[in-house]
Amino acid sequence: MPITSELRPDGIRLVTMAAPPVNALTVQGWFDLAAALDEASADLDTKVVVLRAEGKGFNAGVDIKEMQHTEGFDALLGANRGCFAAFKAVYECSVPVIAAVNGFCVGGGVGLVGNADIVVASEDAYFGVPEVKQGALGAATHMARLVPQHLMRTLYFTARTITAADLVQHGSVYEVVPRDELDDAALRLAADIADKDTRVIRAAKEALNGIDPIDVNKSYRFEQGFTFELNLMGVSDELRDDFAGTEKAKKGSE
Repeated sequence: MPITSELRPDGIRLVTMAAPPVNALTVQGWFDLAAALDEASADLDTKVVVLRAEGKGFNAGVDIKEMQHTEGFDALLGANRGCFAAFKAVYECSVPVIAAVNGFCVGGGVGLVGNADIVVASEDAYFGVPEVKQGALGAATHMARLVPQHLMRTLYFTARTITAADLVQHGSVYEVVPRDELDDAALRLAADIADKDTRVIRAAKEALNGIDPIDVNKSYRFEQGFTFELNLMGVSDELRDDFAGTEKAKKGSE
């Protein structure tokens, strides 16, 4: 199963993404992730969620191969709705969500992490929104929660990435640890939260969302509208084909 959910006796729920080779989620995968987080939110025995991943990296966004092998706009619409549902589920989860990020966190991965409450990362972790290279827009809303505005725009327009160590300086990543210590670091933070009265923590999560200066759901949905326009123009399909061809060429030369 690409998405699994495990509630520990201490009230810490582990939601894990495992979709080899790069954790690029299919349409169904995004909806499954949203469902797992909604389940955690509704379960009063869940005190805190650790969102983590198995494999080479945390999340590579949308499964472009699925999109290119699907006729019409069904896959695009599904990915748009699935990503929206998953990001929303992270943000609106009734308990804090700690993102434990290893390796690459790009595209949709930034959407998840930007909406999380706390981020811890491994030393090899890096973050980016390469959407412009694939004819899409999105997750600027969430990258803007990780870095200041001008840096966000630089990263967005250039499709460059930023390391977890650099994000620590901006206060958006709490801690950077060796890869083999990542789960322990996330669990230490989670245990500290789980030790508090969950009624207070749930109220605190709702209160903090209530004073957030940006409506992340509306902001991201606005971005998605431009992605659909680019698809209708044929730009996105052309760039995704180029991307898929480049990836195929890379594998052939390995």
